[in-house]
Amino acid sequence: MPTRSSLGRCAFLATSWLLVAGLAPATDAADKPNVLFIAIDDLRDWPGCYDVQPAAMTPHLDKLARRGTLFTRAYCAAPWCNPSRTGLLTGIRPSTSGVYTHYNVPWRDSPVLKDAVTLPRYFRDQGYWVGGAGKIFHHDRPSQDPESWDEYWPSKTQCMPTMPVARPPKNGMNLRDSVDWGPADRKKEEMPDWQVAEWVAGQLQRTHDKPFFLGCGFYRPHLPWYVPQEYFDRFVPNQIKLPPVKDDDLDDVGEFARRLALGEGLPFLKDPKDFGNIKFPTFPALRDAGRWREVLQAYLACMSFADDCLGKVLKALDESPYRSNTVIVLWSDHGWHLGEKLHWEKTTLWEEAAKCVLLIAGPGTGEAGQRVEAPVNLVDLYPTLVEVCGLPARSGLEGISLAPLLRDRQAAWTRPSLTTHGRGNHSLRTSRWRYIRYADGSEELYDHDADPNEWTNLASQPQHALVRKELIQWIPKNEAPPINDFSHQKLPAGKKRE
Repeated sequence: MPTRSSLGRCAFLATSWLLVAGLAPATDAADKPNVLFIAIDDLRDWPGCYDVQPAAMTPHLDKLARRGTLFTRAYCAAPWCNPSRTGLLTGIRPSTSGVYTHYNVPWRDSPVLKDAVTLPRYFRDQGYWVGGAGKIFHHDRPSQDPESWDEYWPSKTQCMPTMPVARPPKNGMNLRDSVDWGPADRKKEEMPDWQVAEWVAGQLQRTHDKPFFLGCGFYRPHLPWYVPQEYFDRFVPNQIKLPPVKDDDLDDVGEFARRLALGEGLPFLKDPKDFGNIKFPTFPALRDAGRWREVLQAYLACMSFADDCLGKVLKALDESPYRSNTVIVLWSDHGWHLGEKLHWEKTTLWEEAAKCVLLIAGPGTGEAGQRVEAPVNLVDLYPTLVEVCGLPARSGLEGISLAPLLRDRQAAWTRPSLTTHGRGNHSLRTSRWRYIRYADGSEELYDHDADPNEWTNLASQPQHALVRKELIQWIPKNEAPPINDFSHQKLPAGKKRE
């Protein structure tokens, strides 16, 4: 007698053909592909498949890229965990929802999102079994949204097991508690991310009588950068390629951008004191202290550990009956600066923080090994998965399905990718340009064809006025007020939005 998995494979082959042919797919849940939905926190474009950091060791992620579609210009809705993940999982941008930060921000408090159907909940409503483990939503308890899941590990209100801690800081610096790095005094099997991988692998070994949507969220390489010694041993600091840095890089940007880069609080806060003791070390201070290569080693070590956890999950999938009828989506919530723009951390509107990792593989997702260069956004994932899996279209989503790009990587794509960091602060990315406008009216414009490091601000140059004018039209005209006081930013008196 044929099994559920074999029937599903046959049915999905037919469904994939119908999608490619542009015909309507079947609507029976039993005919739908599974979804393996993998998040890696704070992962910038350093995996080997991006050809940026030669020292990177990410064989499992690189193999997945060869198996599917790599989006080389994918960007987040916001360069911060909670607003980015909320945008992806609801399909609604921060400027519409008012979810701009992640400290004490239950996103359901947004009037726009109070009744929102999240991506996993929509799959659940369509007849899928929906389970998950690790960091998919932001890890603060109000953000978990228990109703989105049938099952969650460790629980529907706790996304991660207990994290390793170190006192005093392993790096010996007097910094915020979470800003630390060094070898963890644990075996890899005792690390939370490994335990998440084990739980997810176990679900892939189960017999499912429904198609499944399975979330897998890895916390590393989020700070603190604690992983077992074996991962630090994989990297020799003086053999790591240093990011490109220009000491006068901030001379042509406004005060708002300089404050962001140099760690002087977050300028869009109503009162920086409200944010608590959150000051991060500045990149110049880390470099002057001789810690730059050490920091890079720690980040690469955590990235390599996350890749090993990924490998455990992918191995379980490949050994399961679900390999041929499972769509794999791997994403990071935003990027991370490691010295570029004289900045260390996320929370900027420049390339390194806005850019994220995005891979889609599996049946009906395009030619294996292809690279899509169109500028896309994480809010596009919700409508993409709905279309690829043949579910009824959802109204009210602000993203656009990436299915046309999966079918033809050179398909026309005219919309720039929008990233927002606090009310009134936006960045737009096209294949060539990045345009930034802050709430104080300051602007930046970079030509990536000539200036991939974003070193030369062209916003004030008359010859680029037309480019600036064309991009400004994509800035949100109406922006929701923040759902708390942490991201309040008013326009200067007399200043109007264009």
